[in-house]
Amino acid sequence: MTLVVAEQHEGRLNPVSFEAVVAAQQLGDPVTIVLLGSGISGAAGGLAKADVDAVVALEHDALADYTPDGHVEALTAFARTLDPAHIIFVHTYRTRDYAPRLAAKLGRPLATDCTAVRRDRGQVFVTRPMFQGQLHADVAFDGPGPHGITVQIGVFRGDSRRLSAAPVRVETLAATIASADVRQRPEPPFREARQAVDLTQAARIVSVGRGIKDQDHIEVARELATALGAELAASRPVCDAGWLPMDRQIGSSGQTVAPKLYVALGISGAIQHIVGM
Repeated sequence: MTLVVAEQHEGRLNPVSFEAVVAAQQLGDPVTIVLLGSGISGAAGGLAKADVDAVVALEHDALADYTPDGHVEALTAFARTLDPAHIIFVHTYRTRDYAPRLAAKLGRPLATDCTAVRRDRGQVFVTRPMFQGQLHADVAFDGPGPHGITVQIGVFRGDSRRLSAAPVRVETLAATIASADVRQRPEPPFREARQAVDLTQAARIVSVGRGIKDQDHIEVARELATALGAELAASRPVCDAGWLPMDRQIGSSGQTVAPKLYVALGISGAIQHIVGM
């Protein structure tokens, strides 16, 4: 059985959660999706149309706001009860925060930022980039499960998930967390600016590099982006120069995107940028 850990914020399901569902469906094992939070039955209901065996809303007051402690404690107890062969997450900033500690607490391996999953002669293999994407390694897990897998955003198309003829029932369970186990007291999420954008959700992107030569030329790209209904993005040199804010950067040190249309203007195609596409 494969466990998929979905993600929500303020009761709204993060749509990249469906990408982890697609990855799990490719393995061919029964799939259970778990969503953590408090008062999240509505968000969990958005997962129920997928062709899976179960959807669980794991609730606790301590999970109302995200903390790595809360997620690790709740998922540790849940995984030990369920005993899945694999646990699949999407490689978001939140997953990067808590998944390694969860793997350490379970005493099991974790393969991160994977771009493919497959089963070959009964053995599960994952593919993950190495050396900033210059090499790709096929990795097989050793030892008993659960084996952790985080999948790179945009590699698996969430809209290609298999759907069931009828929604599965969402089961609400109380998470096992001791109040003393949650040491963090989260503050409201930091928002750098109102125009900050999550490029991972963009269907069309116009991206600029230092080949545009001058900051004034960004306005031409901005007009093109507006005409296409696209988001404006950049390679690292443009953001380092202050021509566009850092939240617009795509690449190994920026965001990883998978739009349906990507227009690159004045970008050389260095591997550090390509790995973000």
